[in-house]
Amino acid sequence: MKNDRRTFIKHAAAAGAFGAAGFPHIWSKNASLAYAQSGQIKVGVLFSLTGTTAIIEESLNKATIMAIEEINAAGGVNGMKIVPVVEDPASDPATFAEKARKLVLSDKCVSVFGSYTSASRKAVLPVFERQANLYFYPTLYEGRECSKNVIYTGAVPNQQQDDFVPWLVEKFGKRWYMIGSNYIYPKEENNYCKKLLKSLGAEVIAEEYVPLGHSEFSSVINKFRSEKPNVIFSTVVGDSVVALHRQYRAAGLDPATMPMASLTTSENEVAAMGGDAAAGHFTSAPYFMVHESPENKRFVEAYRKRWGADKVTHFVSESSYFQVYLFKQAVAKLKAGDINPLTIREALKGEQFQAPQGLVKVEPENLHCWLHPKIGQCQSDGQFKILKQSANWLEPNPYSAYPNQKCTAEGLKEI
Repeated sequence: MKNDRRTFIKHAAAAGAFGAAGFPHIWSKNASLAYAQSGQIKVGVLFSLTGTTAIIEESLNKATIMAIEEINAAGGVNGMKIVPVVEDPASDPATFAEKARKLVLSDKCVSVFGSYTSASRKAVLPVFERQANLYFYPTLYEGRECSKNVIYTGAVPNQQQDDFVPWLVEKFGKRWYMIGSNYIYPKEENNYCKKLLKSLGAEVIAEEYVPLGHSEFSSVINKFRSEKPNVIFSTVVGDSVVALHRQYRAAGLDPATMPMASLTTSENEVAAMGGDAAAGHFTSAPYFMVHESPENKRFVEAYRKRWGADKVTHFVSESSYFQVYLFKQAVAKLKAGDINPLTIREALKGEQFQAPQGLVKVEPENLHCWLHPKIGQCQSDGQFKILKQSANWLEPNPYSAYPNQKCTAEGLKEI
């Protein structure tokens, strides 16, 4: 490991042309060859299989593994097999960082697919930036990040909220209650939501956050009952989503007059809580399992065949799946001796893939994806009814809440 590090430092002085793009090292041919040996390309798979967010991350692991298996069964990438190295960071940001270092430095993975929460992404980010590696992050997130070491395939605030918030205000009213898990993602999403609400003449009557893994919502439910908001805007994540919905239903509250509107509640959480607990509530996402397309039909059928007929797909498992194909397409452009994180990143810029949700594209400027926003209402059978979807794919703007800043190919710029 130390010898590899010294090799990187030795070549760093020659890296000026790439430094502005976010990579402090230049890759020698020998270093590239190390990533594609014996007909294999090693990648890391870093999703929690235990802990509070395993309820969702376990399905991201499954979607990633399935995509790798499909690619390998079809001949791999230019005849090379993708070899996944799976680690369980146990829903703990510090463990995420530890496992990321292992995957990059010890296992010498050319890229890593991982994370659900922003807390875990922030924990691993220094590893990928310092070691000039590449992280594929599939989750909807709060934006306000401009790393050249991350490929972001989930939605950012403008792709989830620009249609959703005005639609909810028009349909239900202007008094909103915000409830979220206590970390960066809910707070930044709420920051953007408040800007939209202000422009619509709406107000936030309360805003509070609960710890990750929180399961006792009786005091929150009592506030819902007393405050009577028109909309409950939820950015609660993990198994806390299940507890919140079950306790809402047990309290006899009515989603017809006081719905929860979520950016994070998917078919996966609904399967855990039961369709009755989620029925009538809303989610905004680029993908729902019921979306009709040939690609989605194949995806759902393959997922259930591989992992069980009772399994569901959702908007983060879908991006976990298609980002592996984006990786495959990028690597397929390269010769074996040229494969390294830098060349993969450059090959990904502008890359398109016909995903289950529709055609997606990696935006060259900020490495986020063009996606297809949709609004769904959960039904008692555990599936969503799509009520509205964008006519076209929507450009990602990770700094939509900060109009004086923009993520560009050269880095973050003040405008």
